[in-house]
Amino acid sequence: MAASRLSLRYIRRFTTSAGDAAATVETTTKISASKAKSILRKQHDPDKALEIYSNVSNHSSSPVSSRYAQELTVRRLAKCNRFSDIETLIESHKDDPRIKEEPFYSTLIRSYGRASMLDHAVKAFEEMGRHETPRTAVSFNALLTACLNSGNFNKVPQLFDEMPQRFNTIIPDRVSYGILIKSYCDSGSPERAIEIMREMEGKRNMEVTTIAFTTILNSLYKNGKVELAESLWEEMVKKGIEIDSAAYNVRLMNAQKEGPERVWELIEEMSVKGVKPDTISYNYLMTAYCEKGMLDEAKKVFDGLKRNRLAPNAATFRTLVFHLCDSGLYEQGYAVFKKSVGMNKIPDFNTLQHLAVGLVRNKKVNDAKGLIRTVKKKFPPSFLNAWKKLEEELGLDTKTDAPSSTPTPA
Repeated sequence: MAASRLSLRYIRRFTTSAGDAAATVETTTKISASKAKSILRKQHDPDKALEIYSNVSNHSSSPVSSRYAQELTVRRLAKCNRFSDIETLIESHKDDPRIKEEPFYSTLIRSYGRASMLDHAVKAFEEMGRHETPRTAVSFNALLTACLNSGNFNKVPQLFDEMPQRFNTIIPDRVSYGILIKSYCDSGSPERAIEIMREMEGKRNMEVTTIAFTTILNSLYKNGKVELAESLWEEMVKKGIEIDSAAYNVRLMNAQKEGPERVWELIEEMSVKGVKPDTISYNYLMTAYCEKGMLDEAKKVFDGLKRNRLAPNAATFRTLVFHLCDSGLYEQGYAVFKKSVGMNKIPDFNTLQHLAVGLVRNKKVNDAKGLIRTVKKKFPPSFLNAWKKLEEELGLDTKTDAPSSTPTPA
């Protein structure tokens, strides 16, 4: 990729200050896109992200990993509002010989969407002819996806109608229709999404994917249209649609409101049907127990993940830490937090703020200090001010050390 040819001097053009540039460490070893993607997930500093991305090999064997590495870099820049830098980075790729390849060009369009720069995405799409790049459903779907990723849901139907009329090489495929369906669902209009689905089945004679069905199902539940959602589920079963864990998880999300018994019933149904419950499935069960105040049962679900060959995610830790704190069990919450650090699945700021405040109130000041010291290393730079402010409010920058329940995580 063109970005891999960026010299360190070129990268420094992106830095916000001379100090930032001086802090950039020169590396010359090329890495795979897959390796870069793994590193970038943990790296929130935009300048360091740029440096990592610049060292991705031109000969990366994974186009998908290359795309994600680029999008992760763009997202790091976008969080710091460095939109001019994003434009410079993306536009630099147009000098790459592969710019005539539609999948490569489509990555640039998607990246603009990740940065919520939809006008730039549309412009890039319209300029494909200048680079002699084919324009088919591949790039069209990238443009529609850019609309979704930038939160411009209402723009999808407009472009869906407009672009195929302007460019006769564009023939919307089932992926295009799936994106259209999602745009209506995300904008709170699942009924219109159902109309599109019927059009696919009828006039277009297209197969409706499990993903499309699940997207509509999710929107119906979220909009309180439970009867319609259950009717759609029955339709999926009758039509022999392959129902996966993602589809079941949508039902579990709704069942969670009914209580843990109903959630457990559906999880058992999944097993009977040959669908393996995943971490998200068990998260809903754990949450249902927590909301009923059954924390011992919730902890059993948490401990049982390993037995089911599953790993907790950030939502798992967030839910358990929050409810432990809500019940005044701050030391237990801190113990769970330490496990999240070890797995690099740290809960969000609000949850950990709740925990830090509780630890201080219970005279576990060293634990609170350890928590904040750890998250300041792990959270994006944009959160540093919030943590510093919390430190000051809790008096942790001056308060004398108090008893600690456990050693602080590194």
